[in-house]
Amino acid sequence: MVRFLSLSSGSNANCYYLGNSNRGLLIDLGVGVRSLKKRLAEHDISFDNIDMVLVTHDHIDHIRSLGSFTERHRKPVLATATLHKALSTHFCTRGSLSGCVRILEEDVSFQSDEIRITAFAVPHDATQTLGYHIDFDGVKFTFLTDIGFPTDEAVRYASMANHLIVEANYDIDMLLRGPYPKSLKMRILEDTGHLSNDQTASLVRRAFHPELKSIHLAHLSRNNNTPELAFQTVSDALSEIGVKVGEDVILNCLPRANSSEVMECS
Repeated sequence: MVRFLSLSSGSNANCYYLGNSNRGLLIDLGVGVRSLKKRLAEHDISFDNIDMVLVTHDHIDHIRSLGSFTERHRKPVLATATLHKALSTHFCTRGSLSGCVRILEEDVSFQSDEIRITAFAVPHDATQTLGYHIDFDGVKFTFLTDIGFPTDEAVRYASMANHLIVEANYDIDMLLRGPYPKSLKMRILEDTGHLSNDQTASLVRRAFHPELKSIHLAHLSRNNNTPELAFQTVSDALSEIGVKVGEDVILNCLPRANSSEVMECS
């Protein structure tokens, strides 16, 4: 049995945990290490269980605490050579990852005992942004947490998952009518920005397959979305292809600033 826990999923901080009784990993480390320890402990997960950290990209809300964590705990940090080069000069991680660098190649699986990790490129306005497909002892997860539009490759990896963690950042009407300056609205709307609820619904509709057991909507905007809107948009898209939320698949929205409930995944 593999446990999935979102520690935080929003523009302030992003961090996700996967693990079993023996070992675990983090995807990004935007939360403070003290908060990480506290939130893991609240769910009876040992901090010492963490074996490695996977990095999606070099925006601060995803790597804010990576340097301090690595300096103290010396855990492997997995990313591509391009992303590691950026991390080597980023103020959050500069000088902190020596001896912990593990290089991934895009679309090439990395095996660590019962965990197989495949990184793949997704469009987003960072130095490089990665999605991850993780086969953890036969249970398959796909992470698409910052992505400008649903590429064919993203859909392909999503269609392999038993559990899909996918961004649903904004409702387009809320964004367009909201207080953000035009330049920021355009950044979000661009193909290197974020996924709207409608784009996420399209991705999920294309990727759905009978072995997909749960969908977790991530990185919801505080100002341009609501959990109710995101849930309903994706739920409606699934209904259009005959999939019943709650019966055929679990659908939920991950909290922006707090930890989710632990999900036992098989």
